[in-house]
Amino acid sequence: MITLLMSHKLQGVSRPDPRDPAEHPVPASPDDARAAATASDAAAAASTASDDAAGKPAPRGRVPEPIKVLIAAAFVIALGYGIVAPVLPQFAASFGVGVAAASAVISAFALCRLVFAPASGAVVNTLGERPTYLIGLIVVALSSAATAFAQTYGQLLIFRGLGGIGSTMFTVSAMGLIVRLAPPTMRGRVSGYYATAFLLGGILGPVLGGLLAGLGMHAPFLIYAGALLVAVLVVYLRLKDETIGARRTGRAQPPMRVREALDAGAYRAALVSSFSTGWTAMGVRVALVPLLAVQVVGEGPAVAGLALALFAVGNAAALTVTGRLTDRVGRKPLVLTGLLVCGLATIGVGLSTSVVAFAVLSLLSGVGSGTLNPGQQAAVADVIGPDRAGGRVLSRYQMCADAGQIAGPVLAGALADAAGFGWAFGISGALMLLAAVAWLPVRDTLPPESRTQGPAPRRK
Repeated sequence: MITLLMSHKLQGVSRPDPRDPAEHPVPASPDDARAAATASDAAAAASTASDDAAGKPAPRGRVPEPIKVLIAAAFVIALGYGIVAPVLPQFAASFGVGVAAASAVISAFALCRLVFAPASGAVVNTLGERPTYLIGLIVVALSSAATAFAQTYGQLLIFRGLGGIGSTMFTVSAMGLIVRLAPPTMRGRVSGYYATAFLLGGILGPVLGGLLAGLGMHAPFLIYAGALLVAVLVVYLRLKDETIGARRTGRAQPPMRVREALDAGAYRAALVSSFSTGWTAMGVRVALVPLLAVQVVGEGPAVAGLALALFAVGNAAALTVTGRLTDRVGRKPLVLTGLLVCGLATIGVGLSTSVVAFAVLSLLSGVGSGTLNPGQQAAVADVIGPDRAGGRVLSRYQMCADAGQIAGPVLAGALADAAGFGWAFGISGALMLLAAVAWLPVRDTLPPESRTQGPAPRRK
């Protein structure tokens, strides 16, 4: 996948890329005459829909109210998922299966996300972002409740896998809502806020899960289901469905085709970096860092937990700064910086032999990951723009991250067995550096007027 995307881009390095959003917005497909004829009306409709969804136009520099709703829902979702995470492997093992089968329950969730991602993009384009988001949350809630009452390992595997289908539905639709509702000059900041909400929920969730351990292994799944239903209620009441009104007035957004997005260098590069981030920051980090701490650094689970916590701290610290910075200096500089820092730090983690080096490099890996993510997501949003429905485009972007998260632990784990942890983390870090190479020839997608804007005035 990486080789194909890189070769596609490098063939055109010597000539300008007329489809990059930095110079020209990605137009509608040539055979979509209606969309081309009504481009200006669609843009105006999208702007009106954004204001209507909030009830009134958002003041300059302030995050629109609908996006605040999505950020709050993201925190609740991640909190519930974190409550379940520590219990799930033990629950699977209670059915008398081995370690591999217990781990397969986690992989089933990610695999269903990957397989269903293309269909979820089509659902978003057909139903709209808000209905798809709500349906996805309900599916995951029902899946979690059913998991609590699973009587066999097979039932557990099926119920958990169905949750992955709902997960990709609300993930893709949430990204679509952010594309639609976030002003172009605020996309990096909004992406940073959204990622921070997920991160904080993911940090606090396992802590609560440990405190709830005395209630039994079934309780966390029911609590997670309840948390998701709370998120459903909040989104249903606070987030207006502008898609229906747009269809009634004939202003529905024409869908962007994946091949149109692939004409933009920023989207191709984002696919590469999304895969690399899924492989390294989401997959290998969780699967191999605990093993590395014991077998190479010579410490126990406490040091592994410290390394994972420091990654999260570095991620959160970077997100508080880089989201706004992405909207000031551009998407590309922050993405390149993040990929280089995370890639080099990951290589260093695999070579660590002391606790201090292990901890510091884990922190730097988190800083790199938090630096690149807002710019990467904002660039994809820039390619789609507010006047197009980007369900399929966003689902392919998400698929790359899921594919990396599934393949990374398996292949890097096999490499660690065959050649050692140094090679496993070295290859993983090299993938991040390769993604940085893919971004080098890309034009920045940040709107030119945003580069000269200072910070929004603070209200007294």
